[in-house]
Amino acid sequence: MKPFLLSDAVRAIGGRYCGNDEALKGEITYVTSDSRTAGPGALFVAFKGNRVDGHDFMAGCIARGAVACVTEREPREDETPAIVVDSSLSAEGALAAWHRSRFDIPVIGVTGSVGKTTTKEMIATVLSARYETHKTQKNFNNELGVPQTLLTLEDRHQVSVVEMGISDFGEMRRLTRIVRPTIAVFSVIGDAHLEFLGDRAGVLRAKSEIFEGMDQSGLAVLNGDDPLLAACRPDMRRITYGCSEGCDVRAERVENLGEDGILVTVRHANGAFDAKIPAFGSHMVYAALAAAAVGLELGLTGGEIARGIAGYQTVGDRARVIHAGDMTVVSDCYNANPNSCRAALDSLTQLRGGRRVCVLGDMLELGGEAPRLHEQVGEYAARLGIEKIIACGPLAVHIARGAKAAGGDAVYFEDKAALLERLDGLLAAGDRVLVKASRSMAFEEIVKRLTE
Repeated sequence: MKPFLLSDAVRAIGGRYCGNDEALKGEITYVTSDSRTAGPGALFVAFKGNRVDGHDFMAGCIARGAVACVTEREPREDETPAIVVDSSLSAEGALAAWHRSRFDIPVIGVTGSVGKTTTKEMIATVLSARYETHKTQKNFNNELGVPQTLLTLEDRHQVSVVEMGISDFGEMRRLTRIVRPTIAVFSVIGDAHLEFLGDRAGVLRAKSEIFEGMDQSGLAVLNGDDPLLAACRPDMRRITYGCSEGCDVRAERVENLGEDGILVTVRHANGAFDAKIPAFGSHMVYAALAAAAVGLELGLTGGEIARGIAGYQTVGDRARVIHAGDMTVVSDCYNANPNSCRAALDSLTQLRGGRRVCVLGDMLELGGEAPRLHEQVGEYAARLGIEKIIACGPLAVHIARGAKAAGGDAVYFEDKAALLERLDGLLAAGDRVLVKASRSMAFEEIVKRLTE
């Protein structure tokens, strides 16, 4: 992190300072909410969690040399220097917004219902071909993670790629005040967080709050194959990407090689270049196109972009292909909604070999539409010709029903314990198995059983 003084933090946060004046000259070199990492140079931000209260560890942080603490309660003498605030979350956001203002660099905000992390990683990988690139680590994309991301900006960074995730109205507006993106990238508008946002139009409305906090000199990079985004006209310049003829940056001659990746020609206003995407899944084409659009905007050549795309690495349990003996397992357990499930099923059909089998679990935060949307995913799997459809979870019963109604071979289990008991008997050597559900379903347990 680019260092600053405690006095700077007090002014940026606007809280009440408790401590001696000499301590205000202390240099902060990093900000943390994990007391185990708080030592010399640290500003420790105390959060009260469901199980652990960070305020209980402030004295220990100060004793180990932390410069100061941010606290929601009155500190004891051994817990000072301290900045007293009404909300630690708001305080960290204010500090991050101030810190971001110290950098005159392109900042790319990445949002959408599906593929945010993949798109963020692809953009960062491409930009790294020329620039010293800062990015969101893992998926720290919410009102806690975004400030933590920005507070790691250093003088050496020439560009930043920040993932911005929301689940309700107003959140994107608050995130944008912190991030102040110069480029906004939208992946796709899908059926995610409908419990709070209502429908896809509501999803677009909530995510479009990002434009309110951007200058008119900014740029919107939108998926032109998404009908809602294709019709979106923000009050700034826009570039579309996709496979449709009218997209500004588009894919031509796409060749899916299954688990060996994808070959694609990227066409843009000034020419074209060939690239190989070294990752599984048809959806990866869109991540590569979004990255190409941003790269071209920031002056990269086609060759640099192609090298960046070739250097992409799959993140965590997002379409991770695992070979387990004669079986191939696609671990896609990080999250799930109807759009990402359909995309994963499409990709499963590209795998060569034996039967295609999917193990699908509950997709959460879909509100009253959940039964219908689960049923539609089951129907989709059956109509794709997936040979065995295994559904597991309270909502997944509708996946099984939809699959059976469409003529698919489907079996249902109420919980993972029941599924794991019979799993071996449902599969055979040579199967290609997709495992996908919302994160809280913890389907990595099923992947572990399949790959042990």
